[in-house]
Amino acid sequence: MGHCISMKPSAKMAKLVPLLAVFFYLVCVSEAVFEDQVGKFDWRRQYVGKVLFASFDSPSQSSKKLFVATDKNIFASLNSRTGDLFWRHVDKMGPEGAVDTLLVNAQDALMVIGDGRLLRSWDTNVGGLNWEVVLDTGSFQAACFVGIQDTVKHVAVLKKTAISLHYLSNGHQKWVENLPDSDTVKYQAVYSGGGEEVFVLGMVPHSHLTITVYSLEDGEIIRQVTGPQLSNDYIFTFITFALLAIILLVSCSFSTFIFFSFPLPFSEDGSTIAPLRDFQPACAVNLFSADSGRRLLDTTVIFPLDANGGKPQKLYVHAFLKKDDSVGYRVLVQTEDHALTFIQLLARSRVVWTREEALADVVTMEMVDLPLTGTQAELEGEFGKKADGLLPMVMKRLSSQVILLQAWMAHLWKLFYEARKPRSQIKNEVTIETLSRDEFNLQKMMVMVTASGKLFGIDSKSGTILWKHYLENVQPNAAFKLIVQRTTAHFPHPPQCTLLIKDKDTGLATLHVFNPIFGRKSQISLPALPRPILQSLLLPVIDQDYAKCLLLVDDQYKVTAFPSTKNVMQQLQEMASSIFFYLVDSEQGTLSGFRLRKDLSSELIWEVVLPTEVQKIVAVKGKRPSEHVHSQGRVMGDRSVLYKYLNPNLLAVVTESTDTHPERAFVGMFLVDGVTGRIIHEAVQRKARGPIHFVHSENWVVYEYWNTKSRRNEFSVLELFEGTELYNSTVFSSLDRPHLPQVLQQSYIFPSPITTMEATLTEKGITSRHLLVGLPSGAILSLPKMFLDPRRPEVVNEHSREENLIPYAPEMPIRTEWFINYNQTISRLKGIYTAPSGLESTCLVVAYGLDIYQTRVYPSKQFDVLKDDYDYVLISSVLFALFFATMISKRLAEVKLLNRAWR
Repeated sequence: MGHCISMKPSAKMAKLVPLLAVFFYLVCVSEAVFEDQVGKFDWRRQYVGKVLFASFDSPSQSSKKLFVATDKNIFASLNSRTGDLFWRHVDKMGPEGAVDTLLVNAQDALMVIGDGRLLRSWDTNVGGLNWEVVLDTGSFQAACFVGIQDTVKHVAVLKKTAISLHYLSNGHQKWVENLPDSDTVKYQAVYSGGGEEVFVLGMVPHSHLTITVYSLEDGEIIRQVTGPQLSNDYIFTFITFALLAIILLVSCSFSTFIFFSFPLPFSEDGSTIAPLRDFQPACAVNLFSADSGRRLLDTTVIFPLDANGGKPQKLYVHAFLKKDDSVGYRVLVQTEDHALTFIQLLARSRVVWTREEALADVVTMEMVDLPLTGTQAELEGEFGKKADGLLPMVMKRLSSQVILLQAWMAHLWKLFYEARKPRSQIKNEVTIETLSRDEFNLQKMMVMVTASGKLFGIDSKSGTILWKHYLENVQPNAAFKLIVQRTTAHFPHPPQCTLLIKDKDTGLATLHVFNPIFGRKSQISLPALPRPILQSLLLPVIDQDYAKCLLLVDDQYKVTAFPSTKNVMQQLQEMASSIFFYLVDSEQGTLSGFRLRKDLSSELIWEVVLPTEVQKIVAVKGKRPSEHVHSQGRVMGDRSVLYKYLNPNLLAVVTESTDTHPERAFVGMFLVDGVTGRIIHEAVQRKARGPIHFVHSENWVVYEYWNTKSRRNEFSVLELFEGTELYNSTVFSSLDRPHLPQVLQQSYIFPSPITTMEATLTEKGITSRHLLVGLPSGAILSLPKMFLDPRRPEVVNEHSREENLIPYAPEMPIRTEWFINYNQTISRLKGIYTAPSGLESTCLVVAYGLDIYQTRVYPSKQFDVLKDDYDYVLISSVLFALFFATMISKRLAEVKLLNRAWR
């Protein structure tokens, strides 16, 4: 009986276990970030990309929603008054998710996806998917709504050889018909109005125009109209668009029409109807009534050209009737630099908002320290020069202290003045004029380069765009390289960045030198680069203005120095024998090493050849030059030291097999000395393939790949050590290394694919390293490097416990509190950039893809910063109390000793 009674509590506990598990899981999730910390040290900006189609949700002036479809395969709804996102849907990349057209009618938005593969209907209010149907195969041409007496119930989809009609309510196909003579006639447009007919426009190149009319009920051909045969292309173009206008006037159910005065030419082969994409910033807009033909609006849209922006490329005009029955309009302008500008006509035309959609495709970026304030700059030179003498230096020191006192008093007055205002009236706008370095160098200038050739200067603290510059002569989607040649540390010399770009006309490399703080182009003379550039490297050689030397290697292996001053050239000649560089030819499978000669020519000194029929070079990466190594070794459990193999010239070369068969596929990792060409280590992962993501830092390499046998993602880590004795503790030389390093390796199972990977970076390298892993979900995982330690023991012993080594387990955990961006996901995460701050505990992180996200991470917690809830009042009170107690006790002790002496 007692046994039966004891089972009842167990049953209750069994029911409570799932509830407790859920509770503790939610508690763990809540530990990731506190509510009051959201948005305090981080920010996110969301973008949609270059707009391909745009439409307003209603013809009235009160329309707030603007619907866009972009080249990033995105369908989104924007607030037409502010430009902010209401909602956004991100489809798969590539041709399968490409948007063919966008049609909007009331609460229904129709999209054709993937060259006529899918037809989708969206609810424009909430952005929900109503239905989706698969269309018949065929190349997509056009689509339109089909309605009777202003009631839209169908949609027509025109393919290359057929036309189909679908119900708007559920997408079901009503009928489908083949197009007559589709092998000779190129059908390009479909229209319908309030009648029972559907018009299809086709043309025979350089011959004539055909219009086929279909019955709305059953899809039968009612009639065909053939245009006259014309030989003159210009007359043919004119008549073609005249017929198009007639079709519009006859069939369209709208009450107004908009015509633009800029020309719309045909393509060279006379077979495609395409609008002109390059026009002047001013164009005439005419609005006519469909009933009477009366002109309702005749105006000129003048787009305010920005010296740092591109020319208009597309116009989307929304005309409406005002309360006084006059006609107004709103214009959405798409420019060459992918900026989206919204202009509204009230009393006069004005720009309402602008979205910089070029930031949806960031190629590379750098973080630059902000300049010193006037007070800080004064302190930089307070000691003057030795020739100034003692008295002038003392006077300069005193004047600096007076300036500091004035700045402090002004700061106190600002705090007192703003404390009296409501918080809503306090403006903390960031401008270029107010930019200055903060106390811990946490605020920096983010210099971003986009695929469209537009440069941005963004404040890292707030995400505000401070400057922008569009390079018109840049080849789009070309490779860019951004180099910081001079930082703000060399006051009064301004900082200097150099962007290596490719000219879109000549295809040759050019240099764009600019000030990263203000975005202004530098006026210094640039070297001529008549040959394609293969490699560029930044040397520690500086000129008289503290700008580092940039070496450019062309396809004939000749070297060009920038800047090429006399001082720089002299230094290059002196240290030419110690300057080495490498070139990679993936097609030939070669990795070549060169040495610089005194006459600035190059000499081939080594070459590694990998057979291209077996494997191909995927990526080559060295260490970051800004990385600092704090410790030369690791203290083991027995108190001995295992010294790291810290080769600054080490290259990590990743290869992948050309055979795609799962059983024969492999991934190779070669560690090559960039000076001697010596292969330090070679690791091969059998039955593995890419995509491969890896990080090379200090004495370790971490890379991720796909295991084709087990069908899972795996991490592998390599760590290099010299052993328990250090070969040379002062200078590292690749030419004097008789022994190969000891290499330790372990592999782990990772439960998710990744999109990118980077390591944290701090100023002195004291803080523990973390791997920042970008996941396809848009989350960023901060994975401690200690979990990827190849010395993790399978069997724990006394020494491993002394070192705090984690016991080896093949599965790599993913903890929810490790996500640094909580619910601020980054769509299509492409890259992660890390930079050190003035605090050793803090690393600045920027993630970019379709969105941009900036935050801070603390791999070893904030060991050098007081907490936000630190009780200053209590500690100060205790200190003052102890101070006065000490003084009183000292006085009492003196009186006691004096009285004792008089006894």
